[in-house]
Amino acid sequence: MDGTVLIADDDRTIRTVLTQALTRAGCRVHATGSLAQLLRWVEEGRGDLVITDVMMPDGNGIDMIPAIRRLRPDLPVIVISAQNTIVTAIRATEAAAFDYLPKPFDLPDLMSRAGQALSRRVRKSDTAPAAAPAGVPAPEAGADPALPLIGHAPAMQSLFRMVARVLNADLPVMIAGEAGVGKTVVARSFHDLSDRRDAGIAVLTSADLSEEAIHRAAERAAAGTLLIEDPAGFGAAAQARLIGMIEAWEVGPGRNQMPRLVSTTGPEPQADVAAGRLRADLYYRLAGVTITVPPLRSRVDDIPPLARHLLARAASQGLPHRALSDGATALVRSYPFPGNVRELENLMRRLALTAAGAEITEAEVRIALSETMPVQPGVAPASVVAPTPRAAAPVATLMPVANPATAPVAEPSNARLAQSVEMHLQRYFDLHGDQLPPPGLYDRILREIEKPLLEIALDATGGNQLRCADLLGINRNTLRKKLTDLNIEVTRRRKLM
Repeated sequence: MDGTVLIADDDRTIRTVLTQALTRAGCRVHATGSLAQLLRWVEEGRGDLVITDVMMPDGNGIDMIPAIRRLRPDLPVIVISAQNTIVTAIRATEAAAFDYLPKPFDLPDLMSRAGQALSRRVRKSDTAPAAAPAGVPAPEAGADPALPLIGHAPAMQSLFRMVARVLNADLPVMIAGEAGVGKTVVARSFHDLSDRRDAGIAVLTSADLSEEAIHRAAERAAAGTLLIEDPAGFGAAAQARLIGMIEAWEVGPGRNQMPRLVSTTGPEPQADVAAGRLRADLYYRLAGVTITVPPLRSRVDDIPPLARHLLARAASQGLPHRALSDGATALVRSYPFPGNVRELENLMRRLALTAAGAEITEAEVRIALSETMPVQPGVAPASVVAPTPRAAAPVATLMPVANPATAPVAEPSNARLAQSVEMHLQRYFDLHGDQLPPPGLYDRILREIEKPLLEIALDATGGNQLRCADLLGINRNTLRKKLTDLNIEVTRRRKLM
């Protein structure tokens, strides 16, 4: 690596680490904690690469990039920032930064990108970035209007970069992901942070299926953004009307008023097409670019800062100011959050209201989690087995059984059975990754639920099959057949008084 690198960061440790690493790589380095000094070096013609932090004592590193580009259009700038939000990534991209990395960064990764910047200088013929439209202020670096769009995890940084690259492209975007990950917020960012933000935005849901409702939404979104929520949930007639409207925009005289099409969908939109839930011709009109929002369990390191962000947001909305203790933070980080960011937000708001003091304790988090989701946090169901090949005989236990290594957790009376079952089923699906579970899932689930139900009912009635059948509300012969089919041994016992 050859060249002179200018470093601007108010953290002396980061300046030292980068200076040593770049010097060992063969570069000459000038480092400062001041943006004013950095700009003087640029004016003097020094440097072949700039590496700058965002928040500096005397200004904002991203705001400095246009001035650097005017002075030295060929000088690449790499932005590093502890503000791991989508706004920072978008602002760095709009300012024509060569690259953007979140703090804490991986040093070999930064060195690799620095090497690329030094070997692929921006051409002198490149023009300076276009100024923001008159009267439209740039987003504040510290204000992230998109709640879940915070994250240092590689999956979230990849999402940020993709959003920044296609933010103002004339291309439809499909946002895929599980429930609760923040798909709608990502989708709305394509309007709120884009150059269409002065125009209208309209949302189409499964409740807006009439031709009149669709056309009203189209009028509101003219030249702006049309957000389509879960098009796979639309009926065939509504999907056909939507296709007709898009075709009319594409070939009609009102093409210049066509809104940006942004849609949200489940984690596997192509499976919806294959199953006939989503018309293929509609899918290809909506999925110009598909962006997948990762589930919270795939970015556990983001949970603590996101929890703090949610607590601060709750406080700004009038709830008490709270902070998580170290033990509470560790417990929250270990919890699987099947409801993703939405569930984390609900938990933080609940704790903000119910915590006894300014600092939320581990015990308070444990109680809140047990009341919300009656499963020991961080402990996977002991009896869920690894996925089996489709050709093999499917043998899998979906519901948890007692784990002798773990103390039993009492299920509170107000816990919802459906919510608990949903969580275990979602974990079972998650174990299969990108593959579906083996066929026959419906019958397998019923057997898994039916057997413990019968065993508990028999135990409660002392093994009396007549009373058990009456309790369950089924015929005694039906009960006997089920006991035989499920190989449940019946032991009649006298109830002790």
